[in-house]
Amino acid sequence: MTTTHVKRAFKYRFYPTDAQAAELSRTFGCVRKVYNMALQARSEAWTLRQERVDYDATSAMLTGWKKTGELSYLSEVSSVPLQQALRHLQGAFTNFWQKRAKYPTFKSRKKSRRSAEYTSSAFRFRDGRLTLAKMDQPLDIVWSRPLPQGAAPSTVTVSQDSAGRWFVSLLCEDRPLMPAPVNPAVGVDVGVTSLVTLSTGEKITNPRYGRKDRERLARAQRELSRKVKGSANREKARLRVARVHARIADRRRDFLHKLTTRLVRENQTVVIEDLTVRNMLRSRTLARAIGDAGWAEMRSMLEYKARWYGRDLVTVDRWFPSSKLCSACGATAAKMPLNVREWECACGAQHDRDVNAARNILAAGLAVTACGDGVRPQRSTPGGQSSVKQETSRPQRSRAAAQP
Repeated sequence: MTTTHVKRAFKYRFYPTDAQAAELSRTFGCVRKVYNMALQARSEAWTLRQERVDYDATSAMLTGWKKTGELSYLSEVSSVPLQQALRHLQGAFTNFWQKRAKYPTFKSRKKSRRSAEYTSSAFRFRDGRLTLAKMDQPLDIVWSRPLPQGAAPSTVTVSQDSAGRWFVSLLCEDRPLMPAPVNPAVGVDVGVTSLVTLSTGEKITNPRYGRKDRERLARAQRELSRKVKGSANREKARLRVARVHARIADRRRDFLHKLTTRLVRENQTVVIEDLTVRNMLRSRTLARAIGDAGWAEMRSMLEYKARWYGRDLVTVDRWFPSSKLCSACGATAAKMPLNVREWECACGAQHDRDVNAARNILAAGLAVTACGDGVRPQRSTPGGQSSVKQETSRPQRSRAAAQP
């Protein structure tokens, strides 16, 4: 077995009391307010005076804000989540400078994620009981799985989703165990009908959770559209819509977790295509099916699980003709429309489109690994440098060349 020390977040659902819910709701609002005010201050400082404002400067601003009459309520909640919001803003600017993300945007009261992060100085965790700052009672957490033996959370993140459910995420140091792999390598081709097709010939059907609940979702959305904006009945209808979306997302995530864990557990090397899901979602005919499949989420799970368990994740170039290439003789077909699921090569080989693509992906990935070229387990350098055709990179236009 291989072991390594990693930081893992263990997420649980909890049920707050009325007082705890009110305190957390106030904290969420203050976190959002501080983040937006700090973002505005940094943007104005650069736009008007070409002045850089860093985390230390915004932290000093926060101290001054608390002393004003109209913002004195910021002192009523724990100061740690407010400081963490400023650190998150600093991280957002760092990602922007390094061209990993767009310019930071303001948090919306209705659309942004409601969350607050507490460091070790703002919570107490003893004997499986978690008590946050400004609270007298521990949270009523449903421990659906145990924490690692002897684990002590370094940070705690409390959040509430759009369906009104409360969650707490505990970041702990863990040493995950993974048995020796059964297979040396496997190629994975993703699709709509078959979510993944393996180079071994196995096909795993796409459960299509979004399609199964489409009628329920449509009915809930129709009821929502009839309600008067701002009314209590509209809020109840909105929650019903959110619960349907949450049901779909939860089932899809559970399925993808089990699938990706199996792929990482059974294979030392997993080879996938470097698909641009964001661009593919622009297709009018396939956008809904691709979104329901969750390709991007599956890719993300494979990436961090491969790091955890010491496996290799290899990506081949998005322009590699995996479907049109004969895995037997290497000949490339002139055309391969999506409706062609089986085809015969001039060499006489009969191919299932998806199985053939998975075998070609595996062969290309092993070749890439052998020459040390094009391996990209991370997304920091989209496209990598592969020995096959690359998309011409276009310069990205930023909102500000050197924004603080």
